[in-house]
Amino acid sequence: SAALDAADELRAFRGRFHIPALGEAAATAALRAGEAEQLYLCGNSLGLMPRATRTYVEEELKKWEDFGVEGHFLGARPWVTVDETVKASSMAIVGAKKEEEVVIMNTLSVNLHLMMVPFYRPTAERFRIVVEAKAFPSDAYAVQSQVKFHGYDPADAIREVGPREGEDLIRTEDLVAAIDDSVALVMIGGLHYYTGQLLDIEAVTAAGHAAGAIVGVDLAHAVGNVPLHLHDWGVDFACWCTYKYLNSGPGSIGGCFVHERHAEDTTRPRFAGWWGHRKEDRFVMHHNFAPSPGAAGYQLSNPPVLPCAALRASLDLFDEATMPRLRAKSERLTAYLEFLLRRDVSDEVSILTPSEPAARGSQLSLTFRADVSIVFKHLAAEGVIVDIRKPHAMRVAPAALYNSFTDVSEFVRVLRAVLDKLRAEHLLVYDDEAGDGEVGGAPGGGAVA
Repeated sequence: SAALDAADELRAFRGRFHIPALGEAAATAALRAGEAEQLYLCGNSLGLMPRATRTYVEEELKKWEDFGVEGHFLGARPWVTVDETVKASSMAIVGAKKEEEVVIMNTLSVNLHLMMVPFYRPTAERFRIVVEAKAFPSDAYAVQSQVKFHGYDPADAIREVGPREGEDLIRTEDLVAAIDDSVALVMIGGLHYYTGQLLDIEAVTAAGHAAGAIVGVDLAHAVGNVPLHLHDWGVDFACWCTYKYLNSGPGSIGGCFVHERHAEDTTRPRFAGWWGHRKEDRFVMHHNFAPSPGAAGYQLSNPPVLPCAALRASLDLFDEATMPRLRAKSERLTAYLEFLLRRDVSDEVSILTPSEPAARGSQLSLTFRADVSIVFKHLAAEGVIVDIRKPHAMRVAPAALYNSFTDVSEFVRVLRAVLDKLRAEHLLVYDDEAGDGEVGGAPGGGAVA
């Protein structure tokens, strides 16, 4: 791992992040005694804080202190257009080609609802929504509530596509086969939060359009993680959060893509707000709504300044590192993690996530012969930060911007030692001994998707 780190052209970026201190785990970390920092492999849940974030945010606080409301129009980054300071970087990450295709606004679930208002227009003949099975609950709730709002029964209107019997992953051909002329909308997660599988967005989009359906994508676990080409793939709309791989801070702002072919379409109904009104006469304050072209026309309120500043601190690093270089390192990091897991802990651990680099991102989802919550608890005591999701998955996600090959090898070393310790102490509880098998979600198991 030391040689791999020495050859890593992106290794200096780690020093531009705050790596959390070991904290309370210092008293219990027998296997990592003497270490000062957490072993943080949880960027799939919350990315770490760039060192520049505090400076960027404090600049805006100082402007507020000095200028009050006039800060909307003063300085290098007037608040009235602060969302535009993160637009170009966001475009590069999601593969947009036109400025009007991207807007930074709201949060992920809010944006999904705002997009389904214009893009889910069911009719008596075409009313179904195709989704992947075991989607993140917020996606499921959003789709269910939209279907009910239009007067349909979710049991009939929502068509879930899951793995075949005896398999863990969703086949692209099964997603494609589920799309017929009764489908109004295909709404998939780009990268599955539970298994770590990267779905074939391009193929699903082509199939959706061939059947006359609209295609939308939740990019929560894909953005900043895998290459995206939303414009070229023809995706109608996509939404994402920015607090995972984009490192903008807990609960921070979301983003939205609307393909340029919809930029001038004012025939679709939308939930409108004043910030979606075109910029040239927004402050005339009349009541004749004229939307800005493209994604910006779906804005409701003026953008929050501090989250945009925090996001810019991270996106400046993405601009410098570039997605192609980050993806290349990510593939090596995850392949190294997979290699070590198969070599050192395959007696107790299986990997849900595909082995093919093109079918996954940074995350590997692990399942254990034993109760995963026991393993998780003992890893946390060593200052190892991963997360678990019911029923049995432990998610491990080395982020290319700040994780190292040494982090990966250290994780597998500690995991092997924890498993050996638990076995020696007869503390490993296997599924057939654990009742219903509903494990995970313990305190510290991660609070977000």
